[in-house]
Amino acid sequence: MSDSPSLPRSNSVWNVPNQVTVARIVLSLALFALLSLNWYIAAFVVFLIAAGTDWVDGYWARKYGQITKLGRVLDPFADKLIICGTFTYLAAAPRLADGTVVSGVYAWMAVVILGRELMVTALRSFVEGEGGDFSAKWAGKWKMVAQCAAACFSIAVLSYLDPAASAWSDGPPPAWMTQGSLATVWLAMALTIYSAVGYVQAAWKQLTAGDGT
Repeated sequence: MSDSPSLPRSNSVWNVPNQVTVARIVLSLALFALLSLNWYIAAFVVFLIAAGTDWVDGYWARKYGQITKLGRVLDPFADKLIICGTFTYLAAAPRLADGTVVSGVYAWMAVVILGRELMVTALRSFVEGEGGDFSAKWAGKWKMVAQCAAACFSIAVLSYLDPAASAWSDGPPPAWMTQGSLATVWLAMALTIYSAVGYVQAAWKQLTAGDGT
């Protein structure tokens, strides 16, 4: 008999991966509260933890055979909640007196991201319900990375508006930070649209297979 501690069974709903996912959902709510209060320094830290632990639940579930139906639902939900919610708050973040969008995220960008996630979720539900394969594509994974990087840069720039920092009295954010924010935001938008097209094409092939179209 092995002396090593046994891991939770794969069919246990409240296993480690699902606990991590639920913790990420709770962190997302804390993140949104901090963003709404313009406490951007704290929000930056919370976002790093919530987004940076994205791989933990999936890795643990695969390594120890703890993949559950609940986890397959909660994990992508947590990802979408964190990203869509964060970009919504970034789009609504305070602007400068001259109307400059400090975060670099415009309202239409948040709408595109939210619309893309809703569309892909609907397509996946239909295709997999028909027995088709709708696995994640590389573009979708890189899209997530770019979105996280963009959010980090944007929140970092906004931290100069944080009352706790009072950093604007010492001047604006460094150029590399604002340029990094703009570059990653537009990269995230490009990958968001590109990955959506890829998923639509994959879904179309599944939907028209055997129809002679």
